[in-house]
Amino acid sequence: MNITIITVGKLKEKYLKQGIDEYLKRLSAYAKMDIIELPDEKAPENLSDLDMKIVKDKEGERILGKISDDTHVIALAIEGKMKSSEQLASDLDRLATYGKSKVAFVIGGSLGLSDGVMKRANDTLSFSKMTFPHQLMRLILVEQVYRAFRIVRGEPYHK
Repeated sequence: MNITIITVGKLKEKYLKQGIDEYLKRLSAYAKMDIIELPDEKAPENLSDLDMKIVKDKEGERILGKISDDTHVIALAIEGKMKSSEQLASDLDRLATYGKSKVAFVIGGSLGLSDGVMKRANDTLSFSKMTFPHQLMRLILVEQVYRAFRIVRGEPYHK
């Protein structure tokens, strides 16, 4: 399985990079995983609704440019579906079983994802009703994907 994380914004924090690198190393036994970082749009703190839409649309165009037609897209969004680790594992296993070998998880910038990206998504996923920094979300996602592969293979992993 080829899994890509498409994310807006650059990861600067060393401790997050170290955590992500550790899980990517562990994941290499199960799947090929790539992370594509796209630049975020510079935006002042106080934006009008129209300005927010413009920023999200520009970031969305960059995201959509990295997704091929045969990719199953899972958008991370607060309003997405909440799933247990076991449900995510089952979903990834089902995708692999039915020949969907390309999966992309999409993490938007600080304003979220554009309507275009949400329409392209085959599924949505929410880890919580809380808002997390998108840099931290990347680490949480990589850990959960690793956990999913361990669950599918019946391998032990702490609960």
